[in-house]
Formats: sequence, structure tokens, C-alpha cells
Amino acid sequence: MAEVLVLVDHVDGAVRKPTLELLTLARRIGDPVAVALGAGAGATAGVLGEHGAVRVLTADAPEFAEYLVVPKVDALQAAFEAVSPVAVLVVSSAEGKEVAARLALRVGSGVITDATDVEAGEQGPVATQAAFAASYTTRSRVSRGVPVITVKPNSAPVEPVAAAGAVESLPVSFGAAATGTKVTSRTPRESTGRPELTEAAIVVSGGRGVNGAENFPLIEALADSLGAAVGASRAAVDAGWYPHTSQVGQTGKSVSPQLYIASGISGAIQHRAGMQTSKTIVAINKDAEAPIFELVDYGVVGDLFAVVPQLTEEINTRKG
Repeated sequence: MAEVLVLVDHVDGAVRKPTLELLTLARRIGDPVAVALGAGAGATAGVLGEHGAVRVLTADAPEFAEYLVVPKVDALQAAFEAVSPVAVLVVSSAEGKEVAARLALRVGSGVITDATDVEAGEQGPVATQAAFAASYTTRSRVSRGVPVITVKPNSAPVEPVAAAGAVESLPVSFGAAATGTKVTSRTPRESTGRPELTEAAIVVSGGRGVNGAENFPLIEALADSLGAAVGASRAAVDAGWYPHTSQVGQTGKSVSPQLYIASGISGAIQHRAGMQTSKTIVAINKDAEAPIFELVDYGVVGDLFAVVPQLTEEINTRKG
């Protein structure tokens, strides 16, 4: 069967969930061949094999940690030339999209970003995307070369399927551009104990209606009761109520969780662009005419300061 390259997103050998989702999608097209780079790459093989990777190509070198993006592109290009895949799948993060674009340019192929689904087609893989601020859904395929596709987290289920997961060393030659941008320092991000926003299965967001940083603990308490990530609208982060790293929207992060709860968010098109592909959307807003109610699955017209604590208490009671 034809092979599909999957670039592995991992931290010191711990494979992140979006990569396992890519393996599910890759199996629809062919046999997944995982490409794991950097420290701990070899340790990824067990998990990748348990989720359908027939082979795991690994490479480790100081360049992957000391320089930005290009060393990974060099390695992925080496894998591309060694495997001759029918498609390349990459997690749709900021780095992932840059890697995908650079690879597509090098190999003369088309690139599709932010796909929410991938399936086999008669003339090659077909990707589903949300377009025009998620107002439309499109189905696209690359008409030139091997498709390079980045896929949003939470776009597919994680489905364990045993495969060989045979580890093979990937020879990589780094080009002159690989050392062009050096990492001079790193500051570890302070952990909140909550899931990563773009990967979370449940996201609880607060907006202008939260009315101050001192009230965001209401949003956090609901999120914690659900094991969810916390998001915020642009209005909330611009007001300094919550960190910009938690902004959901066209100029923030794009999320696609199984459940998205919007509290005190009116539903401006910029915010909708970042969360409209969520599987189930719930809105809590005291304004019955708020635009957010146009796209929700469930809407609660009420004061969030009354509704959110009651919802949190009910969830905790049922868990207890």
C-alpha cells in the first residue's frame, strides 16, 4: 500500500495527542510512516506503533534544538525523498504550518492548511476546511505534486491499531539555511495544570461579559470541573483580564474541541472564526439577541454570574 508521511509532534519522546489523530487520518489514505525528530525521537516508536505507524523514521542532532524550523524541513524533505509518499500530514500549529509550506515549496507540491478532515479520493487525498471565517465548508485537493496537509487538533479520533512501528534511522544533511536562525534562550511556560488550549477536548471561554480579571476565576472553576482549557475573547485579553496566549479568534488561537462553552461572549465574527468548527457549542449570555446564539447548539439566556456557578456546582455534584 502507498505510504503517508506523518511528522511527529513530541516533547522528549512523549507524543502529543494531535499526532495520534494524524495517524488515524493517514490510515484512510495509506500506511502511516512517522517521522520523529530531536531528543527522545526513538522513544516515540512504541506509542506510534500502537496507533498504526508501520515505520518510524528517527533523527537526532543538535540542530533540531538549537535552530528554528529549517532543520526539521531538511529532515522531512529527506524522509520525503526516501519514502515517495502519497501525502504528508503535519499538525496545524504555527510551526507545523511553516514546516509544511517550506516543504511544499521545495518539492513542488501544493499545500492545504487547517484541514478538519482528510479522506481518500479518486484523484488523491481530499481535505475539508472551514473558509471565510468559518462561514463555509470546503473540500479541496492538491492538483500538483504530493499534497502537504496541516490538520487542526481534535479533527479525528485517536484509534489504537497495532502496527510494526519499526524504527529506522533517517540520514539528514542540513543545508546552509538550517543554521540561519539560532535559539538563544528558552523560558519554560508556567503550567496551569489544564490542557493545552489548541488540543483540549473541552474549552471554556470568557468574554467582555465577565467584566473584569477578578471574575475570571468563575470561568476557571467551570473549566476545572470539566477538565477543560480556559480561553478568552479578544475584548477580554485586550482589557488585560486574561493572558493573550489564551485568546481564541481570528487574531488568536484556533480551537476545534468536542465542547466549547462561551460565557459572556457576544459572538463577533473574529471570535467565531477561531471556534466555529467546535463539535458542540454552548453559549451563556444575558442578551438574547447576541450574534453568538446564531451558531450554537445550546444557548442559555441568563446572567453568567448566576448560571456559571450553578453549572459548576451541578457538575461537581454529579462527579462526586
